Amino acid sequence: MTVLTDARIVLPDGVHRGDLHIADGKIVEAGAAPGGDVIDLGGRHVVPGFVDMHVHGGAGASYQLGHPDDVRRGAEYHLAHGTTTTMASLVTGAPDELAGAVARLADLAADGVITGVHLEGPYLARDRCGAHNPALLRAPDLAEFRRLVRLGRGHVRMITLAPELPGALDLVREAVDTGVIAAVGHTDAPGATARAAFDAGARVATHLFNAMRPLHHREGGPVAAAVNDPRVTVELINDGVHVEPAVARLAFAAAGPSSSPHPPLSNGRAPLDAPSSSPHPPPSNGRAPLGAPGRLALITDAMAAAGMGDGDYSLGGMDVEVRDGRAVLAGGTSIAGSTITMADAFRRAVMDVGVPVHVAAEAASLTPARALGIASRVGSLEPGKDADLVVLDDDLRIAWVMKRGRRV
Repeated sequence: MTVLTDARIVLPDGVHRGDLHIADGKIVEAGAAPGGDVIDLGGRHVVPGFVDMHVHGGAGASYQLGHPDDVRRGAEYHLAHGTTTTMASLVTGAPDELAGAVARLADLAADGVITGVHLEGPYLARDRCGAHNPALLRAPDLAEFRRLVRLGRGHVRMITLAPELPGALDLVREAVDTGVIAAVGHTDAPGATARAAFDAGARVATHLFNAMRPLHHREGGPVAAAVNDPRVTVELINDGVHVEPAVARLAFAAAGPSSSPHPPLSNGRAPLDAPSSSPHPPPSNGRAPLGAPGRLALITDAMAAAGMGDGDYSLGGMDVEVRDGRAVLAGGTSIAGSTITMADAFRRAVMDVGVPVHVAAEAASLTPARALGIASRVGSLEPGKDADLVVLDDDLRIAWVMKRGRRV
């Protein structure tokens, strides 16, 4: 038994001062086991270990080829910064390259280094491909997808595709049938097409606002389709580069966790879940009202440059320049992933966007865990779940990290 005493325990409904009990790598009820170590946290916050459902690497290492040493180095870097559950995201690549990477990553997922594989491409819109190699983009191919799923041995968890491409909706249905999450992204689809993909079973919007048809008041596109659909989890890259804080605040207001009241912010802005001056019943169309909890997932979209500083890097064979922490394609302006950690995304949500600590924690942990179907064991500090947690200092920066009951 380990007992963390005098902790500010961050739960989905708010922050609670008390003790957290851990035994056999799990969070347990008080008094479940006698004796053990006692760690006095002196009132510091404890948040659930972060769950990053979209990340390409870090510490100079890329996940793209699935090389074990690279994947372990990147995962260990993000673990040290609070990400206790991590996906391995692959950008568009040649068929055999992706196949080899998926097969190698499946072994690492079986070993618990990563929690699964995310295929970001290769079935993406050319006009919205961002940092993906346009020469390798292709139309949805059921045979190729089935091969990748087979090589993944149950560890391919998500695929991002553009729903307007020929055959895309068939691939969405195939993904659902095989237990793979279909995500809408890198798309120029109008709203009707995005809604058709969600009706076909797609359940995630890949990095909302980025690499997709922008929101317009006469054509909402995939942004409005995703935000208005209570079935859909929306990813947000909260690095201050991909999405400015004011827009991130709109995303939290529309789709973020906001189930508990909290005091006004010190900057004078109304809190995201402040009650309306004229309360009204939920809409009759069955959709969740704006502000419904649990649909905004913070992600990093981090690439190899995370933790490495400015310099020249590669992402899926494309040359990337990092200057002042901003990654762009060499000689261009297309953003090429980020250089942040989930700890950065979480802290920015509180300090820059202005959401309460428990709302930011849910977006960084429980919401992506729900989207990935693993919330029964990770994502919140509830008895029975893995003791994956992050202790923060007074400035909401990482003090130390615990994974399955062991400090890392």
